[in-house]
Amino acid sequence: MRIYVVILLQFMIWSGYTFIEWLSQHDQLIYKVMMFFVFFYLAFIIGNKVTQSLRKTFFITTFSLVVYSSIHYTMALFIH
Repeated sequence: MRIYVVILLQFMIWSGYTFIEWLSQHDQLIYKVMMFFVFFYLAFIIGNKVTQSLRKTFFITTFSLVVYSSIHYTMALFIH
């Protein structure tokens, strides 16, 4: 059950990242990369607080990022 909670929280974090990235369309790439690492770190820390395992947290964070990105870009292809 903890894994599902972490995945849901991380989907909210990735959605927030997508929204913030949309707001900063004209920023330079370096700032977007730095912002990504801040959000990744935030997702990792929150996941680690819930699961209490670094290995599980890294796997869940990477998994949620891959799933969210694939859904996001698939929907972007259908919309455009």
